[in-house]
Amino acid sequence: MMAATWSDILLEWWAHLIARHPGIRWAKDWSVSIASLASGVGTLFIFRRGIEYFPWFVGYLLLLWLTAVVFSHSRQALAARGRRVVGLVVDYTVQTLSHGLLLFLLPIYYASTTLTSRNVSFLVLLAAAALLTTIDPWYRRTIARFWWVEPFLFWFGLFASLNVAFPLLRVRSSWGLHLSGLLSVLALTPVFHTPGIPWRAAILRTGACSIAAAFLLWPVRGWIPPVPLRLARATLARTVTDLEPDQPISQIAAADLREWGSIACFTAVNAPAGLREPIYHVWRRNGAVVARVALSPIRGGRLGGFRTYSRKLDPGEGPALWSVDVLTAHDQLIGRVFLTVTP
Repeated sequence: MMAATWSDILLEWWAHLIARHPGIRWAKDWSVSIASLASGVGTLFIFRRGIEYFPWFVGYLLLLWLTAVVFSHSRQALAARGRRVVGLVVDYTVQTLSHGLLLFLLPIYYASTTLTSRNVSFLVLLAAAALLTTIDPWYRRTIARFWWVEPFLFWFGLFASLNVAFPLLRVRSSWGLHLSGLLSVLALTPVFHTPGIPWRAAILRTGACSIAAAFLLWPVRGWIPPVPLRLARATLARTVTDLEPDQPISQIAAADLREWGSIACFTAVNAPAGLREPIYHVWRRNGAVVARVALSPIRGGRLGGFRTYSRKLDPGEGPALWSVDVLTAHDQLIGRVFLTVTP
């Protein structure tokens, strides 16, 4: 008969303690949830000043994340050696790191999301992932029932982080999106390596999956916010003078607009220092595209955002709903502004 390990003894002691004191049973299910929430809130507080801390934070956290991926791959070996407590510590470490990373990303993606567009879906998915990793009982039951949830959360957190990090390295959003998909899948190679799959096969599988991910992200790019680009200011106006809107409006009578003869759309876009990104204004009247205007590439680093504008001559007759989408060169939506023309 195999002698009991210290981890078995510790778990048995914990079981007896719960049996004798049922009032502390909640700690078994909710202690990790509380710790994860506290660490996430602490992360937000420490790095509350903004994205300038992101390169250091994500570098440190990604290193821990990748270490956790490698540790999670060793679960079977730990279990075989009877080190159940060590395995639980590794599992909870992975969960806590996941939660901290996802929670830190939430305000960054929120700032870049247009809530009236389809890219809000990505923000909702990010929030759901952060919530799942916060509530330990939900997380444990979910990964026990659906084995693919945990590697998906690994990939999702890495992808969302790299998608923010690459523009900080002056990589354009289109290239950064594909590189994020490629590298985030490659980073999961240890997950594909199991006792029945050698390293060579695992590398080939992740390589094929990473290339597929890079290509598959292209048709869904419109569903992903163009982080860390965000719209600092946007308005329709009578005109723009010295790169400032003159007589900004959100609603105007058709007769007044006819008298003006034209309207201008002013936008200021925040971007990381050193980044140059082409952008477009797409004008719509009652949902129909009437113009697509190429603007000067934004130059990041300017306090208050890079200011630019476009103008629409002969804005038409009668009441209408105007909108202007601010897009990257590859149609990721940075922001949207509306104008209501009343009778």
